[in-house]
Amino acid sequence: MKSTHTLPSPVRRVLVLSGFLVGAALALHAADSKGADGSAAIYQQHCAACHGPDRLGATGPALLPENLARLRKEEAATVIRDGRTATQMLPFGALITEEQIASLVSWIYTPVVPAPSWSESDIRASRIAHVDPTTLSAKPVFDADPMNLFLVVETGDHHVSVLDGDKLERIHRFQSRHALHGGPKFTADGRFVFFASRDGWITKYDLWNLKVVTEIRAGINTRNVAVSPDGKHVAVANYLPHTLVLLDGELNLLKSIPVTDRDGKTSSRVSAVYEATPRNSFVAALKDVPEIWEISYDRHVEDIPTGFVHDFKYREGAFVPGYLNPRRTTLADPLDDFFFTQDYSTVLGASREGVGQVVHLDVRRKIADLALDGMPHLGSGISWDWQGRRVMASTNLKAAEVTVIDLKDWSVVKRIPTRGPGFFLRSHENSRYAFVDSMMSREAKNTLQVIDKQTLEIVKELKAAPGQTLAHIEFTRDGRYALASLWEMDGALIVYDARTLEEVKRLPMKKPVGKYNVWNKISREEGTSH
Repeated sequence: MKSTHTLPSPVRRVLVLSGFLVGAALALHAADSKGADGSAAIYQQHCAACHGPDRLGATGPALLPENLARLRKEEAATVIRDGRTATQMLPFGALITEEQIASLVSWIYTPVVPAPSWSESDIRASRIAHVDPTTLSAKPVFDADPMNLFLVVETGDHHVSVLDGDKLERIHRFQSRHALHGGPKFTADGRFVFFASRDGWITKYDLWNLKVVTEIRAGINTRNVAVSPDGKHVAVANYLPHTLVLLDGELNLLKSIPVTDRDGKTSSRVSAVYEATPRNSFVAALKDVPEIWEISYDRHVEDIPTGFVHDFKYREGAFVPGYLNPRRTTLADPLDDFFFTQDYSTVLGASREGVGQVVHLDVRRKIADLALDGMPHLGSGISWDWQGRRVMASTNLKAAEVTVIDLKDWSVVKRIPTRGPGFFLRSHENSRYAFVDSMMSREAKNTLQVIDKQTLEIVKELKAAPGQTLAHIEFTRDGRYALASLWEMDGALIVYDARTLEEVKRLPMKKPVGKYNVWNKISREEGTSH
């Protein structure tokens, strides 16, 4: 049989998918032997579409005991019955009985045998080279400004649209992997972009040539990807297995780091990994361990002490290389997500329980608490200058408010009431407005609210039809226009004039979710998430 690496791209995709489905069927056969009460059938009917036929995750997380360690069975039953705030988990209490919920909970807490794994050899074997890099053009094959392109992720049919940010028109559309997650990451020249899918695939795409270059499967349940500006180092955050995977720019495996605490006793999922350009490093948030990891991709970085050091000058102690090894900051509580100050010296983080902390990455310790309530979504935070002070603001996944925080003394400047809990907050340095959604609210998910960044007051509401979702603003490179997602199967990208707040045009899309402007992302624009 031919290697799949030499077959045409569509054939390779069919073979890879077929292999995955065969594995899923075998896993399901084994699971059925443990689901004699019908729980396996209930799972396939109601859960498999989001969580995968083999419980290894798809658009939703993997449902395995090791992935549910911090969720009590009683809480899991509540989630199934009532749904879950800040996720796409719907309530199923009206569709299945309490007895069926109980049996389903028992089943998902039963280990899959043999235990799922994804080894370094599995990662290497999965790599697919789609094109010969030497055949690619060294300049864009289109006339649009390559720094003012948008990528729009359309989850309705798993495609990505490429938009000309000047003409606000689509110039290309291509099929993506299933359930892209965490946002695409660009190289500093804007040429290459990297995507991560929830089922672990990392895709390298040449934006100048409009072609998929290389792919590799780095995990089973993946959160996101981060990329160094030169494109030579790629980091992948995994929920399953509990690994942080490091790749080179051609998606060859460099190393897979098992994620445990300092003593190696407690394993952890990786909530997210971020690239910190001024520090030449990646910074990782750990879901289950109270640590922040910083992994330098600078080959000349100093070594890391692994225990007590008698004398740093004479290297009297144990050290490991600083390059591609984690430097740990130990905390009292895990942090689920981060906001970075513009110089990346400090992170503001919070757990899903709402415990907020300010951590300085150079001194490697917490320096302040944050007075936050509910479930702040700091990873979607933005910053700007207000009355001579630098402030940041964050949405909240449980509370109907935007919290504005002074970045000098970490105090709360104001809590701005909103229509409902929101996920995304966006602005631009050339805009006086910030846009916030209320997509966690069933009643107000169709409403975008516009905040004046100087008065800290809501000045306008933009609405879609009742029951629809309007969310995720992104600005053009110059901040002149703001693009919003009408998050429906027959949805659209809605373009607003960022000064008058009037609608300019609509581009039909298949459930558009995130959209990302090349310049805003690579320049770390203050109004967009990093």
